[in-house]
Amino acid sequence: MKNKKGFLKTIKDFCKKYQNVIYLILPFFCLDFTLQIIGSEIFYFPLFFLMPVLFTTVWLFLIISLCLNVNRKVGLFIYNISLIISFVLFITNGIYYSTTNNFFDFSLLSFANEGKVYFWQTILNTKIIIFVAIAVFIFLVYKAYKVFPKNGKSDIRKVGIVIFYFIIIHACLPILYGPSNKNLTWNTWQNAKNVYLRFNDSNKSFTLTGLYEYSVRNFYMNFIKSNEADDDLELEFLNETYANLEAGSNNAYTGLFKDNNVIFVQLEGIDSWLLTEEVMPNLYSLQDNAINFTNHFSFYNGGGSTFNSEFVVNTGFMTPITINRNAYTFNRNEFKYSLANLLKNQNYKVNAFHMNSREYYSRGINYENWGYDNYYGLKDNELYLTDKYQLDRELILNETFYDLMFNQEGKFANYLITYSNHMPFSYKSGVCKQLLNKDLDEGLINKESLSLYSEEDCIKRQAKETDYMIGLLLQALQDNNLDENTILVIFTDHYLYTINDKEILDNYKETNNNLINKTPFLIYKKNLKRVNVTDVTSQLNILPTILNLLDIKYTKNYYIGTDALDGKYDGIVFFNDYSWYDGNCYIDNGSIANNCKITKEALQEKNKYVEFLIKKNDLTLKYDFLKEKKKKN
Repeated sequence: MKNKKGFLKTIKDFCKKYQNVIYLILPFFCLDFTLQIIGSEIFYFPLFFLMPVLFTTVWLFLIISLCLNVNRKVGLFIYNISLIISFVLFITNGIYYSTTNNFFDFSLLSFANEGKVYFWQTILNTKIIIFVAIAVFIFLVYKAYKVFPKNGKSDIRKVGIVIFYFIIIHACLPILYGPSNKNLTWNTWQNAKNVYLRFNDSNKSFTLTGLYEYSVRNFYMNFIKSNEADDDLELEFLNETYANLEAGSNNAYTGLFKDNNVIFVQLEGIDSWLLTEEVMPNLYSLQDNAINFTNHFSFYNGGGSTFNSEFVVNTGFMTPITINRNAYTFNRNEFKYSLANLLKNQNYKVNAFHMNSREYYSRGINYENWGYDNYYGLKDNELYLTDKYQLDRELILNETFYDLMFNQEGKFANYLITYSNHMPFSYKSGVCKQLLNKDLDEGLINKESLSLYSEEDCIKRQAKETDYMIGLLLQALQDNNLDENTILVIFTDHYLYTINDKEILDNYKETNNNLINKTPFLIYKKNLKRVNVTDVTSQLNILPTILNLLDIKYTKNYYIGTDALDGKYDGIVFFNDYSWYDGNCYIDNGSIANNCKITKEALQEKNKYVEFLIKKNDLTLKYDFLKEKKKKN
């Protein structure tokens, strides 16, 4: 008891002696701990793991020591700037994590202009704890200013000592993570030291380091770190990977749609639970004459999920997992074996159509780089005085688009990107408001019923708009005598992660792991006998599968995914946290996460295979390895 009282007295005396310093650091800890709390659901390291606390303490040691060892005016300036920067970082991470379940990465700044349109909607989606923390932060800042030293003198010697100790301690802290795993093993990504050194997984990196170290290191990795010299081991890996080139193999489906026109329809946010006869009757009916991939997943990786899916389907590669670059940054890579380029080699005219402008996501540049003849945006080709261009029907009803799509000579491949099922899902704004006003004008609903429309109701109403476009597309093909020799490749960009009320998803699908990414994918042809494919697929399978159906020769090694209709296909989908699913087992953190039977050897083999695919993907993009002058045969 005496020891306990003595310990408590020591703590009390320490707090009393350094109460001014404690008040100065509390606002910073408030921001950091709040983000650590909301990120605790990542389950990579326990809440308030020692390392992020140590990193935060070291950074605050530097900031507060500098403030207290210079004159008051300079000290206040340093303190104010630190508070402002910290608060901005806190708000940015809090809002972004609330919407995407990922902490903010500075590489996403290239998408900032595109995302500002939805700023207020994301604010409404922000977790309550963020707003509570803001209130506490303001109170703590008020208390801190009251105790900030009235007088202060510059002590260059102490400032030098502070900076020296900070550099030494900061450099030593990563040692506490333990040794890194430099060899290619299935669980390399789980190693804490590897995560810190590569800093490519925003969630794991944040839980390892805390707000301040995460922000500084993430900024450094994206903007300051010099381009590394070619790594001989990485190049050796790529040379071995591409040493023996293997042609796509023939199977029962090879050439089934040879010389047919192709229309790719990338659906915005059409989740699996929306594909019903009631919500989307046109799309639902297409399944009777389609190859239906019933176990398909549109994985989320990087920022800008819609564009990421476009990148995967068109190039056969995905946004890197182990490199801090997003799909936007690869428009200078050479994609000689892209979907568009291989189609053009077979005398197809290849064009892309969307409601948004060429500048949005820099699609104009990217689609040109992928080999498209043109990228057409409604906002570029038509002066819309309202937001009518957001309705998917305009992709078909717009006369310019209609002529470009259907009145052309020879074979064509059109890539359509829908929009209407995009957030916000509210009767007060966005596409839902437009559609309900249209329904009002047509007498389909009454004004009193508007306020009864829930978020789920709006989602379904907006999905109906996309389905209406599908009906217009089918009619246009028939009117132009194209329905007999045109296939539709229809898939979704991502599941509806932008919903505010997450319980809606809980009612329709598995939501406690990455299997939430399950979405529709089908290939339709008039009079085709229905086929259901139960093997697991993802966006990575679309390109090679379509090439084989069109009997377009290709090299299997040049893509990450394979033909899902091949008799030897062994389906697997992996996600950006290295979890994977093969239709039987869902593996998370390298371990079995569901009730399935798999041998230890098979588990290790598939873990290594996923590691291999990710490494192949990332390094191929990093070195632009398939560029003609670099490719090693």
